[in-house]
Amino acid sequence: MSVTEREKLKDKNRIVIKIGSSSLTHAYTGDLNLMKIEKLVRVISDLKGQGKQVVLVSSGAIAAGRQALGHHTRPVTISEKQAFAAVGQARLMMVYQKLFAEYNQIAAQVLLTKNTMVNDSSRYNAQNTFDELLKLGTIPIVNENDTVSTSEIPLVDNFGDNDRLSAIVAALIGADLLILLSDIDGLYSDDPRQNPKAEFIGLVKQITPKLMEMGKSTSGSDVGTGGMAAKLAAARIATDGGSDMVIANGDQVEVIEQIVTGEEKGTLFLAHPNHDFDLMDYINHEY
Repeated sequence: MSVTEREKLKDKNRIVIKIGSSSLTHAYTGDLNLMKIEKLVRVISDLKGQGKQVVLVSSGAIAAGRQALGHHTRPVTISEKQAFAAVGQARLMMVYQKLFAEYNQIAAQVLLTKNTMVNDSSRYNAQNTFDELLKLGTIPIVNENDTVSTSEIPLVDNFGDNDRLSAIVAALIGADLLILLSDIDGLYSDDPRQNPKAEFIGLVKQITPKLMEMGKSTSGSDVGTGGMAAKLAAARIATDGGSDMVIANGDQVEVIEQIVTGEEKGTLFLAHPNHDFDLMDYINHEY
């Protein structure tokens, strides 16, 4: 009996998981959902127990800062976002460190800027740092350094969202699977929130220009930044770089276990390593 594309996910060893702000916060208040984060930590720790290497790209710093400072509306100005991120990133890592320690795991913080990736020396150092952290058995927790990342600062442009950032990290470290958890079940032929007749697409073998046009720069959440257009852009980076990618609903983080055991969850984008793939070309010219 032939092995299905889904069953092949069981053999993935180096996995990048991206979880969005909408999946880490309470819907009404925007505060961190600690119960949800604890479940996420438990699932990742279990993957580590299976011998897999896991990198977590986690949103939520600005939301955590909002909660700590008592602001329940999304920040508007750049200085507000950076201030909330400065407070929230420390708070978020404190939560992760404490929860992972309860499962005898060590979390490591990695903050990246676009300039880190554009500069040859810093990109090489970042790659070596990831490799060493994984070799040491830690769980790197990645976020964009929102305190300094802004398109208004010369040479320190931003990635725009953690969907693209997670795909870039997957390509950088040679991951064989990228899982994007968001507030949607996967890829549809149209926005299911607007069109009830939208058809779910469970498998994407090739990312075509027509498929890219289906992405819409919208998000159903007031705490996230990446819509479907960002996820399709991430899929191009990940699959060209040699990683399978799955978009799934992060409402129940146990979906991660279901994905890596071959269940039909979310939309699977198949890797098709591109010999002409140049990560720097993607970053500099496309994103």
